[in-house]
Amino acid sequence: MTNKYAPESWVDPKGDSWTSLIDEVCAGEWVNPDTGTVLEAAFKCVEIDEQLDNRIEALVRNVMPAESYVVVSDENTYDVLGKAVTEAMAAVPGVKATSLVLEHPHADVQEVASLREKTRNAQALIAVGSGTINDLCKYTTANDGRAYSIFGTAPSMNGYTSTTASITLDNGMKTTQAAHAAKGVFIDLNISAQAPQYLVAAGLGDSLCRSTAQIDWFLSHKLLDTKYFTAAYVLQQADEVAMLQRSAMLGQRDVDAIGYLYRIMILTGLGISTSGMSHPGSMGEHQISHWIDSFAGDKHPGTIHGQQVGVSSITMAKLQHQILSSEAAPQIKPTVVDEAGIKSRYPSAAIDGCLTAARNKAFNAEQAAAFNEKIERLWPTLRAELLAMAVPAETLSAHLRASGGGVTAEEVGIDKQMYRDAVRYALEIRDRYSMLDLAADMGVLDDFVEEHC
Repeated sequence: MTNKYAPESWVDPKGDSWTSLIDEVCAGEWVNPDTGTVLEAAFKCVEIDEQLDNRIEALVRNVMPAESYVVVSDENTYDVLGKAVTEAMAAVPGVKATSLVLEHPHADVQEVASLREKTRNAQALIAVGSGTINDLCKYTTANDGRAYSIFGTAPSMNGYTSTTASITLDNGMKTTQAAHAAKGVFIDLNISAQAPQYLVAAGLGDSLCRSTAQIDWFLSHKLLDTKYFTAAYVLQQADEVAMLQRSAMLGQRDVDAIGYLYRIMILTGLGISTSGMSHPGSMGEHQISHWIDSFAGDKHPGTIHGQQVGVSSITMAKLQHQILSSEAAPQIKPTVVDEAGIKSRYPSAAIDGCLTAARNKAFNAEQAAAFNEKIERLWPTLRAELLAMAVPAETLSAHLRASGGGVTAEEVGIDKQMYRDAVRYALEIRDRYSMLDLAADMGVLDDFVEEHC
Protein backbone atom coordinates (compact mmCIF):
# COMPACT_ATOMS: atom_id res chain seq x y z
CA MET A 1 0.00 0.00 0.00
CA THR A 2 1.40 3.37 -0.95
CA ASN A 3 0.72 6.58 0.91
CA LYS A 4 -2.33 8.05 -0.81
CA TYR A 5 -3.84 10.42 1.68
CA ALA A 6 -3.80 13.18 -0.97
CA PRO A 7 -3.57 11.58 -4.44
CA GLU A 8 -4.29 13.46 -7.66
CA SER A 9 -6.21 10.58 -9.23
CA TRP A 10 -8.53 9.78 -6.36
CA VAL A 11 -12.09 8.61 -7.00
CA ASP A 12 -14.78 8.76 -4.30
CA PRO A 13 -15.22 5.16 -3.05
CA LYS A 14 -18.81 5.50 -1.90
CA GLY A 15 -20.46 5.08 -5.28
CA ASP A 16 -24.23 4.91 -4.94
CA SER A 17 -24.30 3.28 -1.54
CA TRP A 18 -22.68 3.63 1.86
CA THR A 19 -22.14 -0.11 1.72
CA SER A 20 -21.08 -0.57 -1.91
CA LEU A 21 -17.70 -2.22 -1.30
CA ILE A 22 -18.89 -3.65 2.02
CA ASP A 23 -21.75 -5.45 0.27
CA GLU A 24 -19.32 -6.93 -2.23
CA VAL A 25 -17.18 -8.32 0.58
CA CYS A 26 -20.12 -9.67 2.57
CA ALA A 27 -21.58 -11.34 -0.54
CA GLY A 28 -18.36 -13.23 -1.17
CA GLU A 29 -17.67 -11.38 -4.42
CA TRP A 30 -14.47 -9.54 -3.45
CA VAL A 31 -11.21 -11.15 -4.54
CA ASN A 32 -8.62 -11.44 -1.78
CA PRO A 33 -5.32 -10.15 -3.22
CA ASP A 34 -3.34 -12.44 -0.92
CA THR A 35 -4.95 -15.62 -2.26
CA GLY A 36 -6.44 -14.70 -5.63
CA THR A 37 -9.73 -16.23 -4.54
CA VAL A 38 -13.01 -14.69 -3.42
CA LEU A 39 -13.06 -13.81 0.25
CA GLU A 40 -15.36 -15.84 2.47
CA ALA A 41 -16.64 -13.12 4.79
CA ALA A 42 -17.94 -13.97 8.24
CA PHE A 43 -20.29 -10.97 8.09
CA LYS A 44 -23.37 -11.24 5.89
CA CYS A 45 -25.24 -8.01 6.60
CA VAL A 46 -23.95 -4.50 7.23
CA GLU A 47 -26.52 -1.73 6.93
CA ILE A 48 -25.55 1.93 7.03
CA ASP A 49 -28.30 4.47 6.43
CA GLU A 50 -29.34 7.90 7.57
CA GLN A 51 -32.31 6.44 9.43
CA LEU A 52 -33.21 2.89 10.51
CA ASP A 53 -35.95 3.30 13.11
CA ASN A 54 -38.80 2.04 10.93
CA ARG A 55 -36.84 -1.08 9.87
CA ILE A 56 -35.45 -2.35 13.18
CA GLU A 57 -37.47 -5.53 13.48
CA ALA A 58 -37.09 -6.40 9.78
CA LEU A 59 -33.32 -5.98 9.88
CA VAL A 60 -32.95 -8.20 12.93
CA ARG A 61 -35.41 -10.89 11.86
CA ASN A 62 -33.85 -11.15 8.42
CA VAL A 63 -30.42 -12.14 9.77
CA MET A 64 -31.16 -13.45 13.25
CA PRO A 65 -34.62 -15.00 13.64
CA ALA A 66 -35.35 -16.16 17.18
CA GLU A 67 -38.21 -16.50 19.63
CA SER A 68 -36.49 -14.60 22.44
CA TYR A 69 -34.05 -11.71 22.51
CA VAL A 70 -32.31 -9.63 25.16
CA VAL A 71 -31.47 -6.10 24.09
CA VAL A 72 -28.24 -5.13 25.87
CA SER A 73 -27.41 -1.45 26.34
CA ASP A 74 -26.00 0.87 28.97
CA GLU A 75 -27.54 3.84 30.74
CA ASN A 76 -26.69 6.14 27.82
CA THR A 77 -27.41 3.96 24.81
CA TYR A 78 -30.73 2.74 26.22
CA ASP A 79 -32.21 6.21 25.84
CA VAL A 80 -30.54 6.77 22.48
CA LEU A 81 -31.72 3.56 20.80
CA GLY A 82 -32.01 0.63 23.21
CA LYS A 83 -35.57 1.43 24.26
CA ALA A 84 -36.72 1.76 20.64
CA VAL A 85 -35.07 -1.53 19.65
CA THR A 86 -36.67 -3.35 22.59
CA GLU A 87 -40.12 -1.98 21.80
CA ALA A 88 -39.78 -2.79 18.09
CA MET A 89 -38.77 -6.38 18.76
CA ALA A 90 -41.38 -6.88 21.49
CA ALA A 91 -44.09 -5.85 19.02
CA VAL A 92 -43.30 -8.81 16.74
CA PRO A 93 -45.96 -11.53 17.20
CA GLY A 94 -44.63 -14.61 18.96
CA VAL A 95 -41.39 -12.91 20.03
CA LYS A 96 -40.25 -12.16 23.56
CA ALA A 97 -37.88 -9.22 23.83
CA THR A 98 -36.58 -7.82 27.11
CA SER A 99 -34.12 -5.08 27.91
CA LEU A 100 -30.94 -5.33 29.99
CA VAL A 101 -29.34 -2.03 30.89
CA LEU A 102 -25.78 -2.40 32.20
CA GLU A 103 -24.53 0.19 34.66
CA HIS A 104 -21.02 1.43 33.87
CA PRO A 105 -20.02 -1.82 32.14
CA HIS A 106 -16.42 -2.85 31.67
CA ALA A 107 -15.32 -5.44 29.12
CA ASP A 108 -13.75 -7.93 31.50
CA VAL A 109 -14.21 -11.61 32.28
CA GLN A 110 -16.34 -10.87 35.35
CA GLU A 111 -18.81 -8.81 33.30
CA VAL A 112 -18.86 -11.53 30.64
CA ALA A 113 -19.81 -14.14 33.23
CA SER A 114 -22.49 -11.85 34.62
CA LEU A 115 -23.92 -11.12 31.18
CA ARG A 116 -24.05 -14.80 30.31
CA GLU A 117 -26.02 -15.55 33.48
CA LYS A 118 -28.42 -12.63 33.10
CA THR A 119 -29.24 -13.51 29.48
CA ARG A 120 -29.09 -17.31 29.64
CA ASN A 121 -32.78 -17.74 28.81
CA ALA A 122 -32.58 -15.72 25.58
CA GLN A 123 -31.81 -17.32 22.24
CA ALA A 124 -30.00 -14.25 20.87
CA LEU A 125 -28.59 -10.94 22.01
CA ILE A 126 -29.00 -7.53 20.39
CA ALA A 127 -26.24 -5.13 21.40
CA VAL A 128 -26.97 -1.40 21.36
CA GLY A 129 -23.85 0.69 21.83
CA SER A 130 -20.25 0.76 20.68
CA GLY A 131 -16.97 -0.61 22.04
CA THR A 132 -17.69 -2.08 25.45
CA ILE A 133 -21.24 -3.25 24.74
CA ASN A 134 -20.17 -4.76 21.43
CA ASP A 135 -17.17 -6.59 22.91
CA LEU A 136 -19.22 -7.97 25.80
CA CYS A 137 -22.02 -9.32 23.61
CA LYS A 138 -19.61 -10.56 20.95
CA TYR A 139 -17.41 -12.47 23.39
CA THR A 140 -20.24 -13.80 25.53
CA THR A 141 -22.14 -15.25 22.56
CA ALA A 142 -18.98 -16.58 20.93
CA ASN A 143 -18.34 -18.64 24.05
CA ASP A 144 -21.83 -20.08 24.38
CA GLY A 145 -22.81 -20.48 20.73
CA ARG A 146 -25.61 -17.94 20.56
CA ALA A 147 -26.06 -15.30 17.87
CA TYR A 148 -25.82 -11.55 18.31
CA SER A 149 -26.34 -8.42 16.25
CA ILE A 150 -25.22 -4.86 16.94
CA PHE A 151 -26.88 -1.47 16.52
CA GLY A 152 -23.99 1.00 16.62
CA THR A 153 -24.66 4.28 18.40
CA ALA A 154 -21.32 6.05 17.97
CA PRO A 155 -18.50 5.98 15.40
CA SER A 156 -16.00 5.53 18.22
CA MET A 157 -14.08 2.36 17.28
CA ASN A 158 -13.45 -0.11 14.45
CA GLY A 159 -14.54 -3.32 16.16
CA TYR A 160 -18.07 -3.58 14.80
CA THR A 161 -16.96 -6.00 12.08
CA SER A 162 -13.94 -7.63 13.69
CA THR A 163 -14.08 -11.18 14.96
CA THR A 164 -11.97 -10.35 18.00
CA ALA A 165 -12.93 -8.74 21.30
CA SER A 166 -10.88 -6.64 23.72
CA ILE A 167 -11.35 -8.31 27.09
CA THR A 168 -9.57 -7.62 30.38
CA LEU A 169 -8.55 -10.81 32.17
CA ASP A 170 -8.53 -11.56 35.91
CA ASN A 171 -4.87 -10.51 36.06
CA GLY A 172 -5.78 -7.01 34.86
CA MET A 173 -4.31 -7.47 31.37
CA LYS A 174 -6.34 -6.09 28.49
CA THR A 175 -6.15 -8.72 25.75
CA THR A 176 -7.42 -9.44 22.26
CA GLN A 177 -9.57 -12.57 22.34
CA ALA A 178 -10.98 -14.61 19.47
CA ALA A 179 -14.74 -14.11 19.19
CA HIS A 180 -17.14 -14.33 16.25
CA ALA A 181 -19.05 -12.22 13.76
CA ALA A 182 -22.26 -10.37 14.42
CA LYS A 183 -25.17 -11.62 12.34
CA GLY A 184 -25.96 -8.02 11.48
CA VAL A 185 -24.27 -4.64 11.94
CA PHE A 186 -26.77 -1.78 11.75
CA ILE A 187 -25.77 1.90 11.70
CA ASP A 188 -28.20 4.84 11.92
CA LEU A 189 -26.13 7.85 10.83
CA ASN A 190 -28.48 10.46 12.25
CA ILE A 191 -28.19 8.88 15.69
CA SER A 192 -24.42 8.54 15.46
CA ALA A 193 -24.06 12.15 14.35
CA GLN A 194 -25.55 13.16 17.71
CA ALA A 195 -22.93 11.24 19.70
CA PRO A 196 -20.66 13.31 21.95
CA GLN A 197 -17.85 14.90 19.97
CA TYR A 198 -15.12 13.02 21.83
CA LEU A 199 -16.63 9.74 20.62
CA VAL A 200 -16.58 10.89 17.01
CA ALA A 201 -12.97 12.00 17.36
CA ALA A 202 -12.15 8.69 19.07
CA GLY A 203 -13.37 6.83 15.99
CA LEU A 204 -11.00 8.83 13.84
CA GLY A 205 -8.25 8.25 16.40
CA ASP A 206 -8.79 4.49 16.25
CA SER A 207 -8.62 4.65 12.45
CA LEU A 208 -5.44 6.71 12.27
CA CYS A 209 -3.35 3.72 13.31
CA ARG A 210 -3.45 2.15 9.85
CA SER A 211 -0.08 3.57 8.92
CA THR A 212 1.69 2.89 12.22
CA ALA A 213 0.28 -0.63 12.57
CA GLN A 214 1.14 -1.48 8.97
CA ILE A 215 4.72 -0.27 9.36
CA ASP A 216 5.21 -2.26 12.57
CA TRP A 217 3.63 -5.40 11.13
CA PHE A 218 5.54 -5.27 7.84
CA LEU A 219 8.79 -4.64 9.72
CA SER A 220 8.16 -7.74 11.82
CA HIS A 221 7.28 -9.72 8.71
CA LYS A 222 10.45 -8.82 6.83
CA LEU A 223 12.85 -9.18 9.76
CA LEU A 224 11.28 -11.99 11.79
CA ASP A 225 9.27 -13.84 9.13
CA THR A 226 5.94 -13.32 10.88
CA LYS A 227 2.75 -13.56 8.84
CA TYR A 228 1.64 -10.54 6.82
CA PHE A 229 -1.38 -9.97 4.57
CA THR A 230 -2.27 -7.04 2.32
CA ALA A 231 -6.05 -7.55 2.08
CA ALA A 232 -6.88 -5.38 5.09
CA TYR A 233 -5.02 -2.42 3.64
CA VAL A 234 -6.31 -2.81 0.09
CA LEU A 235 -9.86 -2.80 1.45
CA GLN A 236 -9.51 0.54 3.21
CA GLN A 237 -7.12 2.40 0.92
CA ALA A 238 -9.59 4.61 -0.93
CA ASP A 239 -11.72 5.17 2.13
CA GLU A 240 -8.78 6.39 4.16
CA VAL A 241 -8.49 9.22 1.65
CA ALA A 242 -12.20 10.01 1.86
CA MET A 243 -12.16 9.98 5.64
CA LEU A 244 -9.15 12.25 6.01
CA GLN A 245 -10.55 14.71 3.49
CA ARG A 246 -13.57 15.10 5.79
CA SER A 247 -11.84 15.37 9.16
CA ALA A 248 -12.99 18.97 9.70
CA MET A 249 -16.57 17.95 8.85
CA LEU A 250 -16.32 15.28 11.53
CA GLY A 251 -15.64 18.14 13.92
CA GLN A 252 -19.04 19.52 12.90
CA ARG A 253 -20.81 16.12 13.20
CA ASP A 254 -21.67 16.19 9.52
CA VAL A 255 -23.76 13.14 8.62
CA ASP A 256 -21.92 12.59 5.34
CA ALA A 257 -18.54 12.66 7.10
CA ILE A 258 -19.84 10.31 9.80
CA GLY A 259 -20.83 7.92 7.01
CA TYR A 260 -17.31 7.88 5.59
CA LEU A 261 -15.85 7.33 9.05
CA TYR A 262 -18.14 4.34 9.51
CA ARG A 263 -17.11 2.96 6.12
CA ILE A 264 -13.44 3.00 7.04
CA MET A 265 -14.15 1.48 10.46
CA ILE A 266 -16.34 -1.27 8.98
CA LEU A 267 -13.78 -2.04 6.28
CA THR A 268 -10.97 -2.06 8.84
CA GLY A 269 -12.89 -4.59 10.91
CA LEU A 270 -13.56 -6.73 7.85
CA GLY A 271 -9.87 -6.56 7.02
CA ILE A 272 -8.94 -7.78 10.47
CA SER A 273 -11.38 -10.65 10.01
CA THR A 274 -9.76 -11.62 6.69
CA SER A 275 -6.40 -12.11 8.39
CA GLY A 276 -7.71 -13.98 11.41
CA MET A 277 -5.63 -11.75 13.67
CA SER A 278 -5.75 -8.17 14.92
CA HIS A 279 -2.25 -7.26 13.67
CA PRO A 280 -3.46 -5.19 10.64
CA GLY A 281 -4.80 -2.54 13.01
CA SER A 282 -3.17 -3.25 16.36
CA MET A 283 0.57 -3.01 16.90
CA GLY A 284 2.76 -0.62 18.93
CA GLU A 285 0.15 2.11 19.23
CA HIS A 286 -2.40 -0.35 20.66
CA GLN A 287 0.14 -1.78 23.09
CA ILE A 288 0.50 1.72 24.55
CA SER A 289 -3.27 2.04 24.92
CA HIS A 290 -3.60 -1.45 26.40
CA TRP A 291 -0.84 -0.69 28.91
CA ILE A 292 -2.81 2.32 30.16
CA ASP A 293 -6.02 0.32 30.42
CA SER A 294 -4.29 -2.59 32.13
CA PHE A 295 -2.08 -0.80 34.63
CA ALA A 296 -3.30 2.76 35.25
CA GLY A 297 -5.60 1.45 37.99
CA ASP A 298 -7.19 4.18 40.06
CA LYS A 299 -5.18 6.75 38.12
CA HIS A 300 -6.92 5.91 34.83
CA PRO A 301 -8.24 9.22 33.46
CA GLY A 302 -11.41 7.71 31.98
CA THR A 303 -10.22 8.10 28.41
CA ILE A 304 -11.60 5.61 25.93
CA HIS A 305 -9.75 3.35 23.54
CA GLY A 306 -9.96 5.54 20.44
CA GLN A 307 -8.75 8.65 22.27
CA GLN A 308 -5.72 6.76 23.51
CA VAL A 309 -5.00 5.16 20.14
CA GLY A 310 -5.20 8.53 18.40
CA VAL A 311 -2.53 9.96 20.70
CA SER A 312 -0.38 6.82 20.63
CA SER A 313 -0.57 6.62 16.82
CA ILE A 314 0.93 10.10 16.64
CA THR A 315 3.64 9.02 19.08
CA MET A 316 4.42 5.91 17.03
CA ALA A 317 4.49 7.93 13.82
CA LYS A 318 7.16 10.17 15.39
CA LEU A 319 9.21 7.18 16.54
CA GLN A 320 8.94 5.46 13.17
CA HIS A 321 9.95 8.66 11.39
CA GLN A 322 12.99 9.02 13.64
CA ILE A 323 14.20 5.52 12.78
CA LEU A 324 13.27 5.67 9.10
CA SER A 325 14.90 9.07 8.57
CA SER A 326 18.32 7.45 8.71
CA GLU A 327 19.79 6.03 5.51
CA ALA A 328 22.01 3.87 7.69
CA ALA A 329 20.41 0.65 8.88
CA PRO A 330 19.50 0.46 12.58
CA GLN A 331 21.76 -1.71 14.70
CA ILE A 332 20.70 -3.40 17.91
CA LYS A 333 22.40 -4.79 20.98
CA PRO A 334 21.35 -7.95 22.83
CA THR A 335 18.01 -7.38 24.52
CA VAL A 336 18.05 -6.50 28.19
CA VAL A 337 14.92 -7.98 29.79
CA ASP A 338 14.29 -5.93 32.91
CA GLU A 339 12.97 -8.80 34.99
CA ALA A 340 13.35 -6.97 38.29
CA GLY A 341 11.52 -3.98 36.88
CA ILE A 342 8.72 -6.13 35.51
CA LYS A 343 8.28 -7.79 38.90
CA SER A 344 8.09 -4.40 40.59
CA ARG A 345 5.89 -2.67 38.01
CA TYR A 346 3.02 -5.10 37.64
CA PRO A 347 0.56 -6.90 39.90
CA SER A 348 1.56 -10.47 40.70
CA ALA A 349 -1.08 -11.98 38.42
CA ALA A 350 0.40 -10.19 35.38
CA ILE A 351 4.10 -10.79 36.00
CA ASP A 352 4.44 -14.20 34.37
CA GLY A 353 2.65 -13.05 31.22
CA CYS A 354 4.82 -9.96 30.89
CA LEU A 355 8.01 -11.91 31.52
CA THR A 356 7.01 -14.44 28.88
CA ALA A 357 6.19 -11.73 26.32
CA ALA A 358 9.48 -9.93 26.97
CA ARG A 359 11.57 -13.10 26.85
CA ASN A 360 9.92 -14.29 23.63
CA LYS A 361 11.18 -11.18 21.81
CA ALA A 362 14.63 -11.02 23.41
CA PHE A 363 17.75 -11.30 21.23
CA ASN A 364 20.91 -12.85 22.64
CA ALA A 365 24.30 -11.78 21.27
CA GLU A 366 24.27 -14.26 18.40
CA GLN A 367 20.69 -13.45 17.44
CA ALA A 368 21.36 -9.70 17.62
CA ALA A 369 24.32 -10.09 15.27
CA ALA A 370 22.19 -12.07 12.80
CA PHE A 371 19.42 -9.45 13.04
CA ASN A 372 21.90 -6.66 12.34
CA GLU A 373 23.25 -8.46 9.30
CA LYS A 374 19.76 -9.03 7.93
CA ILE A 375 18.49 -5.47 8.46
CA GLU A 376 21.71 -4.08 6.98
CA ARG A 377 21.11 -6.12 3.85
CA LEU A 378 17.41 -5.30 3.57
CA TRP A 379 17.41 -1.70 4.75
CA PRO A 380 17.54 0.29 1.46
CA THR A 381 14.50 -1.54 0.08
CA LEU A 382 12.75 -2.05 3.42
CA ARG A 383 13.14 1.61 4.37
CA ALA A 384 11.56 2.72 1.08
CA GLU A 385 8.68 0.29 1.52
CA LEU A 386 8.00 1.48 5.07
CA LEU A 387 8.22 5.16 4.14
CA ALA A 388 5.62 4.57 1.43
CA MET A 389 3.20 3.30 4.09
CA ALA A 390 3.72 6.24 6.45
CA VAL A 391 1.53 9.23 7.17
CA PRO A 392 3.49 12.02 8.91
CA ALA A 393 2.73 12.64 12.58
CA GLU A 394 1.95 16.26 11.74
CA THR A 395 -0.71 15.14 9.26
CA LEU A 396 -2.28 12.74 11.75
CA SER A 397 -2.30 15.49 14.38
CA ALA A 398 -3.93 18.00 12.06
CA HIS A 399 -6.76 15.62 11.12
CA LEU A 400 -7.37 14.49 14.69
CA ARG A 401 -7.48 18.06 15.96
CA ALA A 402 -9.83 19.07 13.14
CA SER A 403 -12.22 16.33 14.23
CA GLY A 404 -12.34 17.73 17.76
CA GLY A 405 -9.89 15.28 19.31
CA GLY A 406 -6.86 15.81 21.53
CA VAL A 407 -3.47 15.01 20.04
CA THR A 408 -1.31 14.75 23.16
CA ALA A 409 -1.68 12.76 26.35
CA GLU A 410 -2.29 15.90 28.37
CA GLU A 411 -4.96 17.15 25.97
CA VAL A 412 -7.07 14.03 26.55
CA GLY A 413 -6.43 14.03 30.29
CA ILE A 414 -3.71 11.39 30.62
CA ASP A 415 -1.01 12.14 33.20
CA LYS A 416 2.24 12.92 31.39
CA GLN A 417 4.39 10.58 33.46
CA MET A 418 1.85 7.78 33.13
CA TYR A 419 1.90 8.17 29.36
CA ARG A 420 5.69 8.14 29.31
CA ASP A 421 5.64 4.91 31.31
CA ALA A 422 3.11 3.43 28.88
CA VAL A 423 5.32 4.21 25.87
CA ARG A 424 8.45 3.00 27.62
CA TYR A 425 7.03 -0.27 28.95
CA ALA A 426 4.25 -1.20 26.51
CA LEU A 427 6.56 -3.59 24.66
CA GLU A 428 6.56 -5.80 27.78
CA ILE A 429 2.90 -6.78 27.61
CA ARG A 430 2.71 -8.41 24.17
CA ASP A 431 5.04 -10.59 22.14
CA ARG A 432 4.31 -8.65 18.94
CA TYR A 433 7.46 -7.00 17.58
CA SER A 434 7.13 -3.30 16.83
CA MET A 435 9.26 -0.19 16.47
CA LEU A 436 9.05 0.07 20.27
CA ASP A 437 11.14 -3.11 20.50
CA LEU A 438 13.53 -1.98 17.79
CA ALA A 439 14.05 1.39 19.50
CA ALA A 440 14.60 -0.27 22.87
CA ASP A 441 17.20 -2.68 21.48
CA MET A 442 18.88 0.23 19.66
CA GLY A 443 19.10 2.03 22.99
CA VAL A 444 17.12 5.08 21.84
CA LEU A 445 13.66 4.50 23.33
CA ASP A 446 14.27 6.24 26.65
CA ASP A 447 15.62 9.38 24.99
CA PHE A 448 12.71 9.40 22.55
CA VAL A 449 10.21 9.20 25.41
CA GLU A 450 11.82 12.09 27.27
CA GLU A 451 11.91 14.28 24.17
CA HIS A 452 8.60 13.49 22.50
CA CYS A 453 6.15 12.26 25.15
